[in-house]
Amino acid sequence: MSQQLPNGKKSPSKATVRTVQDLGEIVQRTRKEQKLSQIDVAGLVGCGNRFIVDLEKGKETIRMQKAIDVLELLGLELVVVSKGQ
Repeated sequence: MSQQLPNGKKSPSKATVRTVQDLGEIVQRTRKEQKLSQIDVAGLVGCGNRFIVDLEKGKETIRMQKAIDVLELLGLELVVVSKGQ
């Protein structure tokens, strides 16, 4: 199953995130697929460019709400389920 991204491309419908670095890689890949710059995303989310750089690099002390805001902007969502489901 895939999901249609705003740029018309398909994205995997599920990804397992075990580290902040995993999340950062997904954000970076999706941002690039949508042909958005880090500055574009920062401006649209209302944060500094440094936050986007840190998120994509997997910095462990990022602000979770801002990360969720970035996911929302990119058409992604964070879902928590029990392991094995």
